[in-house]
Parts: sequence; structure tokens; C-alpha cells
Amino acid sequence: MPTNKPFQAYQNESDALTIGADLTVENRLDRISIYGSIDLTKDKEGLQYAYELKRIIDSAIDELKGSNLPEHVEVKKVDIVENPFV
Repeated sequence: MPTNKPFQAYQNESDALTIGADLTVENRLDRISIYGSIDLTKDKEGLQYAYELKRIIDSAIDELKGSNLPEHVEVKKVDIVENPFV
């Protein structure tokens, strides 16, 4: 379900949102990751989801427009380690 918490793109390493059942948005300092899928149905729920996506994209565009951007950011590969608690 969409939230009313303002999404501030590129501001932290902790925000993670879920829109609908399967679309995830993760906030990072150097990128925003969007993965999964969503159906924007032609109903009130679909409209809510569309507005939530728009709010996230608008936040990203506003932050990018107001920044001195490099040509390309290198995304470092994450090391995956075995869970020590299993």
C-alpha cells in the first residue's frame, strides 16, 4: 500500500518501499533500485500506485537536476556472505 512518508531520493541507505505486492524501491546514496512488477489497473488502487511511482520518480528527477552529476557512477558489486545464524 502506498505510504504518506515523503520519499527523499538519494538521501539515505535505509528507505525501502513496496508498492502493491511485488514492486520494491530501495533508496541509496548513489542510486535508486526499482525491481519487481506492478499492475496499474484502471481503478482507484491503480491510480494510487501510479501516483506513488510518480512521486518517487519526481523526487529522483528533482535531486538529479539540482546536482553536479558525473558522466557515470560505478556501482560496486556486493559481497554475499553465508548467514552465520543458520
